[in-house]
Amino acid sequence: MRSALTAAHRAKPICRSVFGIFALLAVLCSCSRTHGIVVGSKNFTEQWVLGEIAAQQIERKLHVEVRRKLNLGGTLLTHEAIENGAIDIYPEYTGTAAGVVLKQRVPNDPAQVYIAVRDAYLRRFHLVWLPPLGFNDSFAMVVRSEDARRLPTPTLSAAAARNWRLGVGYEFLTRPDGLERLDGVYHLSWKGNPRSMDLGLLYRALQEEHVDMAAGNSTDAQLTLSRYAVLQDDRKAFPPYDACFVVRQELMEGNPEVARVLNELENRISEATMRDLNRRVQVEHVPVETVARDFLARLP
Repeated sequence: MRSALTAAHRAKPICRSVFGIFALLAVLCSCSRTHGIVVGSKNFTEQWVLGEIAAQQIERKLHVEVRRKLNLGGTLLTHEAIENGAIDIYPEYTGTAAGVVLKQRVPNDPAQVYIAVRDAYLRRFHLVWLPPLGFNDSFAMVVRSEDARRLPTPTLSAAAARNWRLGVGYEFLTRPDGLERLDGVYHLSWKGNPRSMDLGLLYRALQEEHVDMAAGNSTDAQLTLSRYAVLQDDRKAFPPYDACFVVRQELMEGNPEVARVLNELENRISEATMRDLNRRVQVEHVPVETVARDFLARLP
C-alpha cells in the first residue's frame, strides 16, 4: 500500500486521487475477504478444546467464517498474536495473565484477579475479557497415590518432610507463579534439579518412576485415574486461574454478537467437565472437533 500511494503521488492530481481511492479499496476488500474471525490457542489439549468450542459456538450461532490458529505456543507468544491482530479470540487464565503478562502480584481472591486483568487488558492492550467459563485450572502438584497415602495428610505442607524428584513443564520453571512461588511458600526438598519436559510426558514420567512429583494442572485428564493424587495446596501458594475468552476490542465493536454468543458459555464448564473433555481427547483419542461439538450439543 505504501508503494502504491507513492506512485499515485507522482501522477496528476485527479489521477492521484482516483488511484489512491482504488488502492485503498483494494486493500480493505482483500483484508475483509481473507481475515474473517480467527480463534487461537496455546499449545496444550485444554486450549485446543476451548478454542474449538469458541470457534464452533460462533459458527453455529452466527453462521460466519471462523479460522483456527490453535497450538500457537506458550502464553507470551499467544498474547503477542492477539495483540498484533494475528488472532481475534483465545482462552486465557486470570492468574496467568496477571503474573506472566502483566507481571503483577496476584491476589488469592478470584474476583479481584478477574477485575484487575479485565481492566488492565482493556486499558493497555484494547483486549476484552469475557466472563469466566466456570472452572479454575490451577497448578496441581501430582504424586503417585501410594506416595500420597504415606504422608500424614495429602498436603504440600506434609510433603515438605520428604525429598522429591520433580518433573515440570518449561513454563513452570520460568513463571513467577510456578516453581518460584511453590518454593517460597513450602520450601520443599528436591533431589537434584527439576526435570523439564513436555507437559504430555509428565504423567508417564510419574508412572515409570522417573520423577516422584509433577507440576500438572487441576483439569488434567490423567487425574481421572486412581493411580495419581493431587497434594492439596493448603497454604494457597497458587493464585486463581479462572478460564475466560479474551477478545480484541476492535472485533467486539464491529461485531458485538460475537460477545453475546460466547457469553452463553459463562459458567457452563466446571472443573470436572473440563477434565472429562480433556480425557476424551488424551485418553480416548476422540478428535477435538468431535469433543467440542458433543459438548455444545448438550447446551440449551
